[in-house]
Amino acid sequence: MAKFEKKEDLIGQIQEGRVSRRDLGRMAAGLGITAALLPMAGRGAQAAGGDAVYFTWSGYDIPEMYQAYIDQYGEPPKTPVFADMEEALQKIRAGFRVDITHPCISQMIRWRQSGEFQPIDVSRLSNWPDVFPDLANLEAGMQDGEHYFVPCDWGNTSVIYRTDLVDIDEESYGLLWDERYKGRLSIGNEIADTSTITLVYVGAEDPFNPTDADLVKVREAWQRQRPLLRMYWSDTTEIEQALATGELVASTSWNSSVNALASQGVPVKFMNPKEGIINWCCGLVMDKRAEHVDAAYELLDALISPETGQFLLTEYGYGHANKKAFDLVDDEVLVRVGIPRDPSTLFANGWFSQGAPRIAELQQIFEEVKAGL
Repeated sequence: MAKFEKKEDLIGQIQEGRVSRRDLGRMAAGLGITAALLPMAGRGAQAAGGDAVYFTWSGYDIPEMYQAYIDQYGEPPKTPVFADMEEALQKIRAGFRVDITHPCISQMIRWRQSGEFQPIDVSRLSNWPDVFPDLANLEAGMQDGEHYFVPCDWGNTSVIYRTDLVDIDEESYGLLWDERYKGRLSIGNEIADTSTITLVYVGAEDPFNPTDADLVKVREAWQRQRPLLRMYWSDTTEIEQALATGELVASTSWNSSVNALASQGVPVKFMNPKEGIINWCCGLVMDKRAEHVDAAYELLDALISPETGQFLLTEYGYGHANKKAFDLVDDEVLVRVGIPRDPSTLFANGWFSQGAPRIAELQQIFEEVKAGL
């Protein structure tokens, strides 16, 4: 902690944003500054840019996600949360002011085209050189050679299954249509994931831009599957509890459910299907009207730090954009969540989730099938 000879020196440093609030009280007391001066100093620190607003998913609004930012500014960013990306984008369009938001690459083309976000100068991010190249240059996150998207967390959508209750010769999405397990299977209500898996399963050449013939095959597949399902899930806790008790033997899922169940000793495996696993990546965008730009860049850097990646891998079972994060976790952790230490092959051989222009049609077909039409 820096030492100051005069209280004017201390206040000047605070106003420039170079002293955290965590140290403020102790340093002020040492110089005989009264409490009456502290609000003034606090306002100076805020003016220097320490109040970044991070609009994110529930579960990402915790100190472990941005500890380096807290270390610098002495307090966390403001963290309003959203339930889904459509809600987030509409709030921003309606004038909700934030600095950084946390969408996924599957919606980035639409988000970029909204005109609500500004390019990000990645040279200002000390952790940028350690971001996996496959993620750093995702096409949907770029425009005219500029980065609009800083990748943060990533993972997979696949099938989680009970290894002690399922007999598999070759891992395939076909398990979700296996009549031997009638009444003990599940798929998610989230149409982007469910339609992608189904389109890959029925052999669509491009699961993100299906043909009319592909849509016919999808409807037929969902109709065949409907009587085999125990549930259409909306909350991962539903399938985790059902898999733990054996009510379900297999379901679509994300890495986090595998991590949660394996940590409890439930014998589950995350499938790497012959048809190709579904990859997803979520990341960070900067509002074009960001009011705390310097702090926003510090927050971006904190979110892609190795320490944040270690937390995501260990506690959430998700991958992280920073390759150095993988050096901070044991092989046991990666095996448990089904993520390789070098994920480049996983990225290359899977399907990277992106926007689907016919998603509304797929949603309508899905709802009709669920209703028995």
